[in-house]
Amino acid sequence: MLLFGRDAELKDLGALVDGPRDRSGILIQGQPGIGKSALVDEAVAAAAIAGLRVLRTAGVEAEQNYAYAGLQRLLYPLRQGLDGLPARQYDALSTALGLADTSDDPSAYLVGLAALTLLSDAADDRPLLIVAEDVHWLDQASIEVLAFLARRIDTEPITLITTLRDDITAPFADTGLSLMRLERLSDDHAAALLDLTAPQLPAPIRDRLLAEAQGNPLALTELPAAVGDFDELTGTLPLTERLERTFTARGAALPSRIRSALLVAALNDSDSIAETLTATGILLGSTVEPEILAPAVEARLITLGPGTVTFRHPLMRSATTATATGDERRRAHLALADALGKRPDRRVWHHAAAALGPDEQVALELEGAAERARHHAGAIAALERAAALSEGQGRRADRLLRAAELAVDSGRRDTAERLIETARTLPLTPRHDATAAWLLSGFEDGVREDPSHIGELAALAASVAADGYADAAMRILWGAAMRCFWIEPGADTRRALLAVADALPIPDDDPRLVAVAAYVAPFERGDHVLGHLRALASTSGRDPEAARFLGSASLQVGAFDLAAHFSAAAAPGLRAAGQLGLLPRALAVQAWNLARLGDLAVAAPVAAEAAAFARETGQPFMHGLAKAVQAEIAALHGDYPRAAGLTADAERIGLASGARPVLATVQLTRGLTAFGEGRFEDAFADLSRIHDPRDPSYAPALRAYFLAELAEAAVRAGQTDAMRDLLRGLAPAAASTPSPALHIGLRYAQAVLATEAADAQFLSALEADLTGWPAERARLHLAYGEWLRRQRRVVESRTHLRTARETFDALGFAAWSERARLELRSAGESSPNPSPDASERLTPHELSIAQLAAQGLTNREIGQRLYLSHRTVSTHLHRIFPKLGVSSRTDLAALLPTADDTPA
Repeated sequence: MLLFGRDAELKDLGALVDGPRDRSGILIQGQPGIGKSALVDEAVAAAAIAGLRVLRTAGVEAEQNYAYAGLQRLLYPLRQGLDGLPARQYDALSTALGLADTSDDPSAYLVGLAALTLLSDAADDRPLLIVAEDVHWLDQASIEVLAFLARRIDTEPITLITTLRDDITAPFADTGLSLMRLERLSDDHAAALLDLTAPQLPAPIRDRLLAEAQGNPLALTELPAAVGDFDELTGTLPLTERLERTFTARGAALPSRIRSALLVAALNDSDSIAETLTATGILLGSTVEPEILAPAVEARLITLGPGTVTFRHPLMRSATTATATGDERRRAHLALADALGKRPDRRVWHHAAAALGPDEQVALELEGAAERARHHAGAIAALERAAALSEGQGRRADRLLRAAELAVDSGRRDTAERLIETARTLPLTPRHDATAAWLLSGFEDGVREDPSHIGELAALAASVAADGYADAAMRILWGAAMRCFWIEPGADTRRALLAVADALPIPDDDPRLVAVAAYVAPFERGDHVLGHLRALASTSGRDPEAARFLGSASLQVGAFDLAAHFSAAAAPGLRAAGQLGLLPRALAVQAWNLARLGDLAVAAPVAAEAAAFARETGQPFMHGLAKAVQAEIAALHGDYPRAAGLTADAERIGLASGARPVLATVQLTRGLTAFGEGRFEDAFADLSRIHDPRDPSYAPALRAYFLAELAEAAVRAGQTDAMRDLLRGLAPAAASTPSPALHIGLRYAQAVLATEAADAQFLSALEADLTGWPAERARLHLAYGEWLRRQRRVVESRTHLRTARETFDALGFAAWSERARLELRSAGESSPNPSPDASERLTPHELSIAQLAAQGLTNREIGQRLYLSHRTVSTHLHRIFPKLGVSSRTDLAALLPTADDTPA
């Protein structure tokens, strides 16, 4: 009946489940009672006829605080397939589903990958239809996993259908699900449905009911049963409330014992009929049997299944709880708590719901539940409720801020802001107030905040350290130091941060402390930092978090080779642990440094992956930095139109917040593009902006690492005097640090600017240790070869120009390769254009997959690395082979370079 007037929607759903795939699924959105579930049921029936296996789950309001409750219902029928998962995925998913008990909280992304693998394996036998209804009531962990799946099932024989109320913000933005919005029925269809439901209605009541129902199918089928109470049930109430009152009236006609059982079922966070009957017996003081629910079934309020009791519609459930008195609800919650004696994490929520006021014992139990929570969302909810039940304002503030910190860690900005706003209504201590301010800026590494706040964080870290909490102080200090990368706080603040760091009772070689020194004082502490980095280079790989810190520190002090090494070492562990919030940071650092070193073939897929994960995990500034690196790579390849588009994307992000590293990399790319196009004055102007403290792209550390590009532009633009002035300004920094990037750039600049003894300058620069810096060595050979030819030392020039051409060809530096060829031809040596490199024929994503296949990884192993299913990997490889002119995986190794990032 509820499908009157839905022919177009039914056809669309039928094509989705039994036709060629052009999308991963559908999100059906509409008001309560509009027919979402009826459409889903039709799709399920069509899927069964088409031979699909159907897996279903639905959100239940009472279960929102239980992590992975919705996912558990969805995947429970596939539990036998868990044994076939890789070990880490097995541990994560079995813990999430409550089938194993471990001390480690599984990452939602690792759980998502495990769910994807499990579903993909199941789809090998039969195509799957996944149905998730009422996702607005699903727990946050399950929502995150479903969104993860929706983004990755486009090449799988898996279809996803979800339903959502129309007054709720869609949780599946950018997932590939197409939106089906259900509108009210037309007048003709509404009338036909009402006549079928209640054919004998008098005309005046029929007309009024049509007007009141507003084309809502549920209203048209349920309101006629309440015709006797029509005047009381309608009036000016919203339609949803009118329906609830209809269901309330239906329940009110039942005997009190049955209403009690119905209330317990409505308040239970499980559909277990055994739990409902046990709790009802405790509430009534006598044993009850399933027959007690029979009248509610006859009243069309609930349905009974094998061991389950469910309400026919969520509005029937909400009507049952809304009409009970506060005391009735409290006693029902207490009965449920007694019935759940062996389930402490569920029991405490019923105790909390029954609390009449502050109750510190229940608050402590909620804290315990938060510590045991398998997902941040459940822990946040438990801490927030514990705060509400706290007996002291200090404890309440502590719990609210701890919940806010978890919200920051999980990227839930709205939740964090709400919790902190609530905390600020309390009389906070200075430390509480500073912590609140620190947490609010955690989403953007402080990019949008006043630089003076960094000094406040330094004071907070000192205060926390003075109280004996060195690790907490270190965390605050790291947050402050990281802000020095994005914004400029001033010399005084930097000195204050160093003073706090020096006073911490933490070993000097602690990776966090090394990173703080590098971020705060990359030149002043450069020698100190580089010493620790070199000592730690062989020992950090076992700890991905330590390697990530060291990779960031290496970038700051201009040790790009070490930065690429540490970041590559961090990535496998972060992948394996499902830490996709930290992974794009490590990947962005790796890609930035690989691009600077000239390893574009590896940098391109790493940058693309960093951009994708940063966007998926809601990190706009890392997304901007990764985009800027992609732009730089395109410019180095000589693809200037692509570089311009990517530069514009990155600049929009950087300018909106003043993210200096993003804007500095943007200006570097603009300079490279202008130089490649022969616009040398523009190149010098673009690159000079990075050195201007008044410019938003000014980056105190990074400005010293682009000297070769700037010097080359200065020579060709006739700006040698300005370049010499700039180099004199960097002399103090050069004297205080052995930074490899700084001194490589200085030696190059001094050679190309030399008016006397240029020969010696070039030779000195080439004699320096450039192991791991192929682009810089090739740049020197090219510049020296050009200089030699101008000195009429043509024969000598050819050796250097040939070396430069061969290196630039291997690296894919198109513009530099062409310069070397032109110079060689001018020196009397032919130099044919090279064939396109194999990697240039692939997209960055395809290149990443092809490189891993070239290493010998299986499709399943590649999928584990890139958070894809093995079938998606297979689809990509079938596209890659013809592009490269190969027919098997064994041919890839000879064609493609491989990344340093070994499989997890």
